[in-house]
Amino acid sequence: MKFKADRATLLKALAHVQSVVEKRNTIPILSNVMIAVRDGKLTLTATDMEIAIVEDVAADVSRNGACTAPAATLYEIVRKLPDGAEVELDCPGGDAQLALRSGRYSTSLVVLPTEDFPSMTAGALPHRFSLPAHTLRALIDRTRFAISTEETRYYLNGIYLHAADSDGTKVLRAVATDGHRLARVEEPLPMGAASMPGVIIPRKTIAELRKLLDEVTGDVDISLSDTRIQFHAGSVLLTSKLIDGTFPEYDRVIPRDNDKVLRVGKKDFAEAVGRVAAISSERSRPVKLSLARDLLVLSAASPEMGNASEELDGERVSYDAGPLEIGFQARYLNDITDQIGEQVEFRFADGSAPTVVRDAGDASALYVLMPMRV
Repeated sequence: MKFKADRATLLKALAHVQSVVEKRNTIPILSNVMIAVRDGKLTLTATDMEIAIVEDVAADVSRNGACTAPAATLYEIVRKLPDGAEVELDCPGGDAQLALRSGRYSTSLVVLPTEDFPSMTAGALPHRFSLPAHTLRALIDRTRFAISTEETRYYLNGIYLHAADSDGTKVLRAVATDGHRLARVEEPLPMGAASMPGVIIPRKTIAELRKLLDEVTGDVDISLSDTRIQFHAGSVLLTSKLIDGTFPEYDRVIPRDNDKVLRVGKKDFAEAVGRVAAISSERSRPVKLSLARDLLVLSAASPEMGNASEELDGERVSYDAGPLEIGFQARYLNDITDQIGEQVEFRFADGSAPTVVRDAGDASALYVLMPMRV
């Protein structure tokens, strides 16, 4: 195998693949990137046995072949080469080391046998559909903050993606919850997705996919089975195992009869939450919302620091139900309002029941937030 590639092009691809590689593992081959030249085309592949990423890279190819090299080391070397450099990689095959040359710099890296490198891309993925990259970005951004990090509830450690019916309209729905808050976002059901199984996409896969989507402008082709999902985005193919578990019946926790409605400007609300929450260094400290007609008072107290409050009224607040007091964790409020445009709509039942939060100008997203005792 022998080729030359532009340093910036190679670095971009290595950044993608080396981030999938598990930094601490007991299987040496999983620390390596597979570098393969076949039919004049260069591909880089990395896997941790849960996720695999394959990327096509533009290169001037001299000789077909393949080898595996330490991903993190190769990435660091290329990263430290000067801008505009050309990189030559040459591996004669067998046990020979991988030679890297760029200008007057040269190094050689120990390789491991390509036959030891695992493959995750084989097998049928019968369900196929496409989504615009910006739509997939929005689905991820508006739900992933609610993914649970509690490993014992592994079935909550991802985003649940499935076809659903929303008031007679077929939709593709993404849901995440950690038991304290729930995020549900809908998009029109793409062609080919109607028969897809409901799948739970792992948190790490979501993170790697989201990084790739920053560089994609067209459509993303999605293929899946009951156990695996694959995203084809630009020159990158990301394959992942799915979480083998049953996502809870989330519809049961979405309140239907919350009739006390508060509408408040997102910017005013978020900034006020930030100011009153600053009284406490504890991120889990609650912020209390005290409501009266067209008046919202936010307050927080800390035994160590003191207390703080702020009033929002007039044109900034709309509320015409009876008085209500309810508390929420400040960080959870911020996570939800970060996803909302100009106006936040809260629907309350009472001070101890789950609250529905929506963007007053966008019906595609719904959030449920559990209150805290204040």
